Amino acid sequence: MNHVSLTFRSLLAGLVLALLALPAAAAPERTPEEVIRLSVETLTAEIEGRRDYFADNIDELKGLVDDSLDDIADFRYIGASVMGRYFQNATPQQRSRFADTFRKTLIDTYTKGLVTFDYRELRVLDNQRPQRHEDQASVDMEVVATSGQVYPVSYSLRLNGNEWRVVNVIVNGINLGLTFRNQFDQAMRDKGRDYDAVIDGWAPELAVEELEEGGSE
Repeated sequence: MNHVSLTFRSLLAGLVLALLALPAAAAPERTPEEVIRLSVETLTAEIEGRRDYFADNIDELKGLVDDSLDDIADFRYIGASVMGRYFQNATPQQRSRFADTFRKTLIDTYTKGLVTFDYRELRVLDNQRPQRHEDQASVDMEVVATSGQVYPVSYSLRLNGNEWRVVNVIVNGINLGLTFRNQFDQAMRDKGRDYDAVIDGWAPELAVEELEEGGSE
C-alpha cells in the first residue's frame, strides 16, 4: 500500500474515531454543530498517549468502535441508503443482514487504521450552513494533516427520536454513502441480483486516488 493510501486510510479512520466521542443520547435542544464540536474536543483526550496500547490490543479497540458506532450511527438507515433501489425487493432478513455486514466491514477496516492516524488539527467551522429541515442537518469541519494539507469534511445527521445520528460523511467532496451505493449496485449487476451472494461477498473499497483529488457532492 502506498503512502497516499495510508494517509487516507488514516484520515478516514480518524473521522470514525471522532464519531466515537459523540454523546450516545444527544438531546434535540443541542444543535448538530454542538454535538460535532463536542466530539472533536473529546477526541484528543480519547487517543492521546494510547496509540501504542491500542496497537497491541486491537480487539479491545474494535470492541470500542463497535459499541460506540452502535450508539451514534444509524446503520439501518445507512444500509437502506446503500442498497438503494434494491432495498424494496429485499426480504426483511436480507435488509437486516446487510446492515450488520456493512457495519462489520467498516469496523474491521477502520479499526486497523485508527492507531496510525496522525493529524495537526481538527476544526469545526464557525460558519455553518443553515439547517433547512428540522430533522436533517450537515456539519462542516476540516482535518489538517501534519503535512499541512487541509481536507474538508461534512457530516450528515438525521434526528431519530431524541437523538442526532450520523448517516453519511463527505470527505474532500466525495460522498462516501453514494460511493458505497454505486458499489452495491455494481455487485448486484455482477452477481445477477443475487442478494445473498452480494451480502456474503460485501467488501467495500474506498477510491483513495479520487479522495485525494476531490470531487463533487
